[in-house]
Amino acid sequence: MPTTRPQTTPGRFDAPNPAHTPMVQLIDETGGRIADPDFSLQLKPVQAVGLLRDMARIRRFDTEATALQRKGQLSLWAPLLGQEAIQVGVRAALGPADHVFPSHREHGLALLMGLPVERILAIFKGAEMGDWDAERLRFHHYNMVIGAHTLHGVGYAMGQARDAAADPLADTGVSVIFHGDGAISEGDVNEAYVFAAAYQAPAVFICVNNQWAISEPVELQSRVPLYQRAWGFGIPSVRVDGNDVVAMQSVTDWALNRARAGQGPTFIEAYTYRMGAHTTSDDPTKYRESSQAEAWRRKDPLHRTQSWLRASGVWDDAQQARLDQDAEAFGAEVRAAVDRVQAPRLDEVFDRVYARPTADLAAQRAQALDEASR
Repeated sequence: MPTTRPQTTPGRFDAPNPAHTPMVQLIDETGGRIADPDFSLQLKPVQAVGLLRDMARIRRFDTEATALQRKGQLSLWAPLLGQEAIQVGVRAALGPADHVFPSHREHGLALLMGLPVERILAIFKGAEMGDWDAERLRFHHYNMVIGAHTLHGVGYAMGQARDAAADPLADTGVSVIFHGDGAISEGDVNEAYVFAAAYQAPAVFICVNNQWAISEPVELQSRVPLYQRAWGFGIPSVRVDGNDVVAMQSVTDWALNRARAGQGPTFIEAYTYRMGAHTTSDDPTKYRESSQAEAWRRKDPLHRTQSWLRASGVWDDAQQARLDQDAEAFGAEVRAAVDRVQAPRLDEVFDRVYARPTADLAAQRAQALDEASR
């Protein structure tokens, strides 16, 4: 996989300039390629097509899960419609030792990281809280306390830095930490920035700015662009077109390279729009104009990528038809998966509390199983 070189225009990412709000964009809204002095990621046709396939897959997952909730088969769902390029672009940039700390909307990334469909659905069916092997999958558990997981991610990154100091030749990875525009005002998130900067932790913050913190517009929450707030903590930052999958991959790759080189954390503001509801319990028509969503619909990440691939000569109607067929088949898999959802066994509740189970935990496990068997 080609990598983006970490050389950058001086001051572009590490000094505030309120008069200028640059946004990295490599594919425009019509599918045209844009030159950028700092980011020039070139993809092979098979890699570019793979990005579109991944976006189509997770969009279908989101569509089916939303429908399952409306039918009463899930208790809740947090739609990701319109944000597919962010998750696919980040996944494409990740290395084999990098870890992801999600917020509550990274279902597509969970799928791409290898989490079974039924394990994701189980959370939103209320069957479990996400008891998978996060160390093996490198995708950590959902945390419904807004912003609290950012502290976990930075703490893990500090551990990765210590591992790297002990074995400089090992790939100890980077922690990639997602949060939304609403979470940026949470105390936990700001504390995470402080620790990441102070300890120069190998962390990449992905701030998904989808314009709305439930019903609060981002303009009400912040007087400056969100990426500029990171400068106050001493964290280099950049705003990226979150509907441009190539830009997302390229900038994430650059940020990961910085962290691996010991240059500390990076803040990426992925500028996008929440096309659907905050969750399926929300009605966005109560607080925002339909014209706003319609304007963003013309910036759809899948349509943009399709236009780019067609213009590049690597995508045609026959491939699109096969992609649509694959999506239909995957939709059927998702609908079948919800029926396989089961609550975890009692003994599994104790499996991943500690890296090495303590004697007290073993005793609690034995007691719980004994009482349950009576």
